Formats: sequence, structure tokens, C-alpha cells
Amino acid sequence: MSVIETPAIDELGIGARPGYAAAGGPVRELVNIETVPGDAWAALAERAIEPNVFFDPNWARAVVRHARGHAGAKALLVWADARREHLIGLLPVTSAWHALRLPVPVLVAWQAYAPLTTPLLDRDATNKAAHGLLDAAAKAGAVALLLPHLPASGATAATLRRVLEKRGAAPKEISRYARARLDARQDPQNVLRHALSAKKLKELRRQRHRLADNGAVTFEVARKPAEISVALEDFLVLESGGWKGQRATALAKHDGDSTFIREAAAELAVHGKILIATLRRGGTPVAGGIMLRQGHRAFFFKIAHDERLSKMSPGVQLTLDMTQHVCADARIDDVDSMAHASHPMINHIWREHLELVDLYVPICLDDPNLTLIRRLIVARNVTREVIASAFRCLRAIKEKYR
Repeated sequence: MSVIETPAIDELGIGARPGYAAAGGPVRELVNIETVPGDAWAALAERAIEPNVFFDPNWARAVVRHARGHAGAKALLVWADARREHLIGLLPVTSAWHALRLPVPVLVAWQAYAPLTTPLLDRDATNKAAHGLLDAAAKAGAVALLLPHLPASGATAATLRRVLEKRGAAPKEISRYARARLDARQDPQNVLRHALSAKKLKELRRQRHRLADNGAVTFEVARKPAEISVALEDFLVLESGGWKGQRATALAKHDGDSTFIREAAAELAVHGKILIATLRRGGTPVAGGIMLRQGHRAFFFKIAHDERLSKMSPGVQLTLDMTQHVCADARIDDVDSMAHASHPMINHIWREHLELVDLYVPICLDDPNLTLIRRLIVARNVTREVIASAFRCLRAIKEKYR
């Protein structure tokens, strides 16, 4: 299916470009996510040169089926040959109109309920897969790709730069930022000692003792499907009871979002790709965290805590326990915090950083509007950041004078 068959692209008048049919070589195409064969997709996710659990079929399909605002995403595919048995490249995408509200012939990497868009490239056919994804986008009528939240120094970004150089082009960074990351190969006690001062550690121990005044504090990790189901419901209650519930951004506040996370969690649990940690006081949940895993990388998807107990920092206590837990897990080498750049909690505990870029990838080099389109995207992002900063300032003022 061509991207021109989607309503958002039809409005832009983009047409498929000739000359990208593969004769005896890789097959490049754009299809509905729901039609991608699950076994081939799952196999590619395991073979990918850089892991991205949010593009695992069990996660992505649940998002596109149920989550608010995520319907209609497509997938650029690269098959090894015309038999369509061996998938070597995959990138979920949407139109620039849908993602950015810009009427330009650009495909934007789809964010599957998380700020990460690393394409899946077969580690044994990396260059061929990257070339194929660019060709599939061009075949669909796009003059460029935009990949938000792409790890800047990862193997995928390096491959894209290398492939573009061979095509006589170079990607452009729209923006760059860093978020917290944990090197889980370290001794957990060293992680905490290096991150937190002796005074801060003493204060956290005092808060832990205070938290235990009304019941023993326990840390539990759910991994098995039945355990995940119970732990997820506890998490949803915690999240809904806090500020996310008040702003209606908690998962449980919308039927589609709660259906998505329940379905995705159940499927990932079967494959050992999710854990949910819960901190309890006297048996009652006071904090919870959802962590996903693909290969040797984990992703700290969400955290929630009982905000009535904020003076005892239950969310921080949970994070300290989770840090020790994943550092003791030989299957996990590093953890992406998934947090924004200035997160007030995780940045003070996990001191390593993951650099990310919004990468603009030119495809049709003869198009005269490539530079203009990039400038429109930059201007749109700057405007949104100015507005967001103004809202954050207003919110801080309101909270100060309550």
C-alpha cells in the first residue's frame, strides 16, 4: 500500500515516485502496521542492530489498536527478497500533517507512546536495510524522513549517516538533547555513592525509616504474566491518584490507553520483556514503576507514587531499589530513563546520559524544497517549545501562590 492512499497524504497531493521496484533484490513497501506478519516482525526485533522495544510487534500493535491519537500508523518495510519471508528493515511512520500539522511531503517516524523512534535494522544486512527504508519512503512520495528522539551515537544513526553519504547526502539535526541513562554493568552501591552525597543518602535513609513507621516497607518485582496483571492494576491506581490523574493524562483515565497497556503488558510478559516493580508499606502500594526490555537494554517507561507521602520520597525509594535490581540482572547492560532532559528526580540518581536528536533525512536530493521544509520544521519546533516554556512558568507561579 502506498502512503498516498492515506487521507493525510492525499490532502498534500503527494504521488508515488517511479523507479523503485526491486527486481530480484529487496522489496520495499509501505503497509498498514496491522498487516505486517507478526513472526517476521518479531524475528527482526530480536536481530535489530539497536534495540527498540516500542517497535516490538506486541507493543506497537496494541498502541495502534487502542491508544488515543495513535490510529492509522503505517510501516516502511524492507524484505530480503520477493518471497517476503525475511524482514530486514522496519520503521513505523505517519504523515507530517498528522504528526506536525505541516502540509509537507515528509514521513515522520511514529512514536509508539514513547519518545524513541529507532528503526529496526537487521544486524546482518544493516546497510541494505537502511537503503531500503529510504527507497520505500521515496516510493511512497516522501522527499524526506524525520526521526524524532533518535539516539545520536547509536549504531542506527551511524548507519543512516554512512548510507546517506553513499547517496551524496547528509542528515541534518533539527534539535539535540540528553536524558538520563543507567550503566547497569556497574556495582549498584557505586552508582548511588557517586550520584548522591553522603548527606543526601543519610536523608533518604531517614525518609525510608519514616515510611516504615506505619508498616514494613517491601520491594517486589513482578515478571510472570499473572504477577504482571496484578502489579499493573496497582500501578494504574497509583498513577490515577496523582497529578497525572488530575490532568487526565494517566493511563487509566482513558479506556483506549488502559486497554493498550493491559494488552501490551500481557503480551510482553509472555516473552519476558516487562517487569513491574512495586514498593509497598504494610502491603499497600506506595510507588510503582514499569520497565520494558529488548535484548540487553531496558527502558524505564513509567513511574508513579502516592503523592500524599511525598515528604518520604516513595518514588525515589522505588528508583533506588530498581537501580540495585537491574544492576544485579546480568541480562541488562543499560537502562534508558525515557525521561525529559530536565527531570528533577532521575537526573540526580542516574548520572550517565543518552544523547538524542531529531534527525532530518533528505531522500529526494533533486527536490528544491528540501531546505525550506527543514526550516519549517525547525520553526514549528521552536514555537512549540516557547509556548510550552510559557505554560510551565505559569503553572509554577500558580503552584507557588496556592
